[in-house]
Amino acid sequence: MDRLSVVILTKNEERNIARAIKSVKEIADEILVIDSGSTDRTVEIAKELGARVIFRDFTNYPDQVSFAISKTNNKWVFVLDADEEVSEELKRSIKETLKFPKHDCYVVNRRTYFMGKFLNHTLYPEWRIRVFKKDKVKYEGELHEVVKCSGSIGKLKGDLYHYSFKNLDEFFSKNLKYSKISAEILYKNGRIVKNYELFTRPVWTFFKFFIMKRGFLDGWRGFLISASYAFFNFTKYAYLKELQITKNKLR
Repeated sequence: MDRLSVVILTKNEERNIARAIKSVKEIADEILVIDSGSTDRTVEIAKELGARVIFRDFTNYPDQVSFAISKTNNKWVFVLDADEEVSEELKRSIKETLKFPKHDCYVVNRRTYFMGKFLNHTLYPEWRIRVFKKDKVKYEGELHEVVKCSGSIGKLKGDLYHYSFKNLDEFFSKNLKYSKISAEILYKNGRIVKNYELFTRPVWTFFKFFIMKRGFLDGWRGFLISASYAFFNFTKYAYLKELQITKNKLR
């Protein structure tokens, strides 16, 4: 098996970091944590579990993860979020695949845990490039990363478990923050929102998650997420509309 480095970005992740590191210890030859100023026990726990820790101020996700990749010592890299856990099936798949890899990059299927249960439809499947030769991948984007692989892409078996939100307060506060940041990015890039989009965008979002992705099969959890994402999309374009009006008045 080719040697594998696992990189994890952290800030105040003491609730999650042990689970993430323990889930990759048997497949990782190196675990590298890039911490951006934790004030809890994140760094202490990571070091106790054998991870190498580097401190770096956070700029944006693509820049931070690119820095992390540049500091690894192996050809193959697995980018793992602190609130994720590698399933047993995925571990086996990674080990078998890296014995004789046929591709340059591999996608994994992330399954989100939401309010006491894993979702089977609303946010699933969610394929993401996470295991790759480090000279074959480039991270781009401002808020959410865009991962570009310059080689061939394969699929790994097994789920990557995602324990995204502790409670609804965290779910709403994080996504509302992302909505505002997204609006600012859109405005900076010259995006003009049409009035009708304040209606059509959230309606389409709800339809996509609840109907097209069959979120209704996840019951009330599927409805809650679909309706919430529709609202977050509405707030993003409402914030963008506000920016347009405010800036126009200042001219």
